[in-house]
Amino acid sequence: MERLTWLEEKISPTLEAMGFEVVRVAVTGEGGVRALQIMADRADGSLINIDDCTSISVTLNDIFEADDPLDGAYNLEVSSAGIDRPLTRPKDFTAYAGFEAKLQTRRPINGRKKYRGVLEGISSEEDVSLVVDGESVSLPLSEVDRAQLVLNDALIAAAEKSQDNPKPQNANAQSE
Repeated sequence: MERLTWLEEKISPTLEAMGFEVVRVAVTGEGGVRALQIMADRADGSLINIDDCTSISVTLNDIFEADDPLDGAYNLEVSSAGIDRPLTRPKDFTAYAGFEAKLQTRRPINGRKKYRGVLEGISSEEDVSLVVDGESVSLPLSEVDRAQLVLNDALIAAAEKSQDNPKPQNANAQSE
């Protein structure tokens, strides 16, 4: 999966004007037709719906007609980030503190690249903190290649509890 930060920066102002935030822009698929994947959240934290995705898609199609972001064929896919969402922005690591997450670093840190534990948040120096096997671990955000919430009972319960605002704040959930 190729992450397109430059395109994310280009479309963010348009989506923000529509009341949305870009979570991630990526290209998936190799060979045949690729997919240009846009994940978005509502800026107010409420759930994104199919009409929102359609509105974003129509707007982006208009923009991409004038200035195609990719060479070759691709399909545009617009979606919500989902319950087991990727963590892509510093504020995500704060908003989901207390929930279990999986992280993979660009290179080994302390002899490993894969971590799974309960998020503690992010420091002012942008180090992601999580508890892994009972010990606190600090990873530079700049070294985090991928991060995603783990779908478990605590995350599902928090999402069900706050249907109007699915971004739990410092939930102190226990991992399974």
